[in-house]
Amino acid sequence: MSVEAVRMDQEKTKLNVRPKKFILWLFIVTSIMLIGAFTSAYIVRKAEGNWVEFELPKVFMLSTALIVLSSFTMHWAYISGKKLNFGAQKTALWITFALGLGFLGSQWTAWQQLVAQKVFFIGNPSGSFLYVISGAHAMHIIGGLVFLIACLAGVYKNIPQVKNVFRLELASIFWHFIDILWIYLYVFLLLNH
Repeated sequence: MSVEAVRMDQEKTKLNVRPKKFILWLFIVTSIMLIGAFTSAYIVRKAEGNWVEFELPKVFMLSTALIVLSSFTMHWAYISGKKLNFGAQKTALWITFALGLGFLGSQWTAWQQLVAQKVFFIGNPSGSFLYVISGAHAMHIIGGLVFLIACLAGVYKNIPQVKNVFRLELASIFWHFIDILWIYLYVFLLLNH
């Protein structure tokens, strides 16, 4: 590849950076508004009465530990990518991916614990809200896992360093967002349940 072609590829990459990051932030803001609407509706509906009280699944504590730990491994992946330590980057991304899957598994277990308490999606609004709120977050985790797959594919394909770090940056921003989002939701549910 000629020097001119490399320069043009770098310029093209720079031009694509801002819109992609803007789209990510737009999605994050939209997600915050959606979760804010769900939690506001939760408070309003609970105040109306006919609200069945039940115990929050204890496995939510495990979910919280897994997602917080995964933020550390995601940061490790990002730093490793910037330092061209691709072995550590791969390891950190795989660990983050496994922790994300563990989070989804713990959410599934939480839903099973709710069913064991006779709390179903259809029935009392208290259960419905918990399923919708935790399900919406689980969908964000699935999106984050797709992001991680893209990062892993890039590092295994040896994509250009600029693209690799940019993918890691976007994935890291999103992953930390879903971490903070879960902490907010868990604390919200603890305080308002």
